Amino acid sequence: MTTMTAINTSLPEPAPRKFPVTALATGFVILVCASLILVQGWVTWRAREVQLAETERATSNLARSIGQHAYDTIKGADTVLVGLVERLEVDGVAEPSLERLHSLLVKRVKELPQLHGLFVYDHDGRWVTNSQATLNKTANNSDREYFIYHRGHTDRGVHIGPPIKSKSTGEWIITVTRRFNNSDGSFAGVVLATIDMNYFKKFYEQFDIGETGAIYVALTDGTVLLRRPFEEKSLGRNISQFPLFRDHLPYAKVGTQTFTSGQDGITRINSYRQLEQYPLVVSAALSKDEALEEWKSNSTLHAIGVGCLVFGLALIGSRLIMQINLRVQAEAELSKARQSLENLNRTLEKLAMQDGLTGLANRRQFDIALKDEFSRAMRNASSLALIMIDVDCFKQYNDIYGHAAGDECLREISKVVAAGKHRPGDLSARYGGEELAILLPGTDVAGAMKVAENIRQAIYELELKHAGNSTGVVTVSAGIDAFVPVRENNKALELIEAADKALYLAKSQGRNRVHAGNGSHTSD
Repeated sequence: MTTMTAINTSLPEPAPRKFPVTALATGFVILVCASLILVQGWVTWRAREVQLAETERATSNLARSIGQHAYDTIKGADTVLVGLVERLEVDGVAEPSLERLHSLLVKRVKELPQLHGLFVYDHDGRWVTNSQATLNKTANNSDREYFIYHRGHTDRGVHIGPPIKSKSTGEWIITVTRRFNNSDGSFAGVVLATIDMNYFKKFYEQFDIGETGAIYVALTDGTVLLRRPFEEKSLGRNISQFPLFRDHLPYAKVGTQTFTSGQDGITRINSYRQLEQYPLVVSAALSKDEALEEWKSNSTLHAIGVGCLVFGLALIGSRLIMQINLRVQAEAELSKARQSLENLNRTLEKLAMQDGLTGLANRRQFDIALKDEFSRAMRNASSLALIMIDVDCFKQYNDIYGHAAGDECLREISKVVAAGKHRPGDLSARYGGEELAILLPGTDVAGAMKVAENIRQAIYELELKHAGNSTGVVTVSAGIDAFVPVRENNKALELIEAADKALYLAKSQGRNRVHAGNGSHTSD
């Protein structure tokens, strides 16, 4: 009978394949190069945002300046008109007072540089008097928009009309008018202040708004009074259906928006504001492309510089990788030593004294520390206190919220426990599961009680939701005891048992409380 011997032909499991060093080096070079490119991209984009923000601030300040100038200009003219209305309604338009009134109008026009002229018209639109040297008594302004407006409206407020050409000089002007009445309240005529368009133009030309920037003043109904760059065809044009009036002004009286102009198709950063005292809207706009022009040139230069740097790093990296390839064989001889070192590192990790979840000392470190502190306290005849802390209803917490949430809960509680000790010799540890311990050398029961109560209160104030606990939030119970002082007949295990017993009593008495031992471990 022949006996056959079975031969094990199974192959050993292959060792894990190591990632080639050359691949790591290649990845590192690529990572560095990619990081440089990404950082430069972020810096470039951030510079763009900063440039746009600065432009928005500039347009906002410009709009504020233009608005204040428009207000001061109109206010100066309107103040004169208010005085004229009061004088005309008291003195009337009788011939003896007109010569004196004429002198006053001439004086006012000289005093206010924005004024083109001052005029008074009777109820039929005839020229009564004005600031000009010679009065054209045959002239009549009853066909003007402002005259028709006041004749048909009884309100006494100021009226700003669309831009027109002066009948007396042929120049473009802006009209500011008020109505004056007879003693019975009927329409008596109109007082008019004309503002020279050049006054605004000279002021606006002081600002650097680039090649395609724009400034304009318009009535609230969208009628353009003045625009820079100055174009006669734009004067009096209604832009109420343009984005500013249609989409933005109805929702905010002051603001900054970026949109494309309906007049010339240029995208601008527009800052606008509507004056509160007068029916005017001012806008200052800077071209977005011009605002970003310097940014674009700088970004191009930076991109070229980074590109050269990346190219140089890639070149150096390739040379480095070639050198690494030459040393691969030498690394093979060191693999056994490396493996031994890795095993040693893993052993050291296992022997580490820190709990991986909570960051507190682990049970091993606690046992060592308890033994050392107990011996020290015995030699010095000093006190030693122990606090045992347990999370209330922690099993229910895990059942309700899951173990991942339970781990997070323990981490949060451990942070409070770690912060509860203040002396270098104190030790906070994870004793096991959800149970924590604090070792307090040189501390009696009263001192430990204070530390434990502070920790319990701090954890309660975290307000970590716990539907399975009667309080509705996560709480802890704590038991404390101490040897005061430690004697030779005392044992470390007795201190743990005493603190654990006190913890049990804290649990049995309703949880969320601190219970101190009965003092049986106090020595005289």
